[in-house]
Amino acid sequence: MDQSVVIKAQLLNIDDETAQAFSNTMCKYRDACNFISQYIFEHAFELKQSKLNKALYHDLRDKFELKSQMAQSAIKTVIARYKTVKTQLFQHPFRYDTGKKDGKGRGIWAQIYRDLTWLWQPINFKHPQLDLQRGRDWSYLSTTNQLSLNTLNGRRKVDFVCKGFDQYLDQTKWKFGSLKMLQLRGKWYIHLSATTAIPEFEAEQAVHVVGIDRGLRFLAACYDEKGKSILFSGQKILRKRRKYKKLRAELQAKGTKSAKRRLKKIGQRENRWMSDVNHRLTKTLIDHYGSNTIYALEDLTDVRFATEKSPKDQRYEIVSWAFYQFEQFLTYKANLNSSAVVKVPAKYTSQRCPKCGRIHKDNRDHELHLYTCDKCGYKSNDDRLAAMNIQFLGTLYRSGKEAPQFNKQASVE
Repeated sequence: MDQSVVIKAQLLNIDDETAQAFSNTMCKYRDACNFISQYIFEHAFELKQSKLNKALYHDLRDKFELKSQMAQSAIKTVIARYKTVKTQLFQHPFRYDTGKKDGKGRGIWAQIYRDLTWLWQPINFKHPQLDLQRGRDWSYLSTTNQLSLNTLNGRRKVDFVCKGFDQYLDQTKWKFGSLKMLQLRGKWYIHLSATTAIPEFEAEQAVHVVGIDRGLRFLAACYDEKGKSILFSGQKILRKRRKYKKLRAELQAKGTKSAKRRLKKIGQRENRWMSDVNHRLTKTLIDHYGSNTIYALEDLTDVRFATEKSPKDQRYEIVSWAFYQFEQFLTYKANLNSSAVVKVPAKYTSQRCPKCGRIHKDNRDHELHLYTCDKCGYKSNDDRLAAMNIQFLGTLYRSGKEAPQFNKQASVE
């Protein structure tokens, strides 16, 4: 199987002439993307590369002065964005109350799956960007450790630095793909895709099986086959998130020009910080458990985090942590370390006693974060207990069971 990573690097020593060439090319590429987006919106959301190329190629070359490969890349960029939005719309259907009641007097809701026709206007490409294809538009000069980047004003050789990603520059192991150029606060950056072939992981080769319960009180509660637990506290993280939330609220309440400048300055700082936390946490797990490990996670797809009973000032933290990002980071790092991540159903993982198998919702005390089995008397922290049950499902997966899950009807009464 192939595993891809994105190498993030900063371009160095950019002189005024090179900066102008980059800026001019990125702006025209952005304008071309908006031109293509408008055409797709007005032509029944046509997303076939061949048809768009036939209709728009010469306009892209003449109106925006794009080179041949850049014109093709612009079309691909817009198609990819529309396909992403199409998936997002489908995953979030429109729900409405039918006005009818079921047998228990509860309202019956229906849903309509959305598609691109729900868009009111074309997708807009606001910020300048540029996508370059390996070989045609850019190349890596290993002898000088430089990048050769194509612009509308010719090729430019530039220095770069990619802290933490140097191991991916070995061209004997990694195959480079497309490169995206961006500008942020006066600095130039690139995102470069790299792919390597890795052997398929076989479940029976696993030496360790680790169950991981994700949450906010503990970012990760881990339980392994040896019965050992590791809990990564999230209290410090919650305090910092509340600090960001309070700062944004204060600046938004002021509404002054200086407050808006401050809001713009902090920008995506919180998101970058969350990404760093998830990176460091997943790296710690990979380093601790080593290779040939199965990491079992709850499948949180379509799981809704109920906030009605939570204090109003805590609801933001409950629904906005990047759990999916944690899963993505752990997955690619596990793949590169001869391990694998498997997702198991989240149902009953916090209600089941790992000792006797009893499933009973009321055994969990949410305020004390304590699970007490009313049948065998077993007690445990509720996050640790969930990790134990997830680990058990992971063990069933390693033994050959394709879709392990808990069944309340089959539980011990």
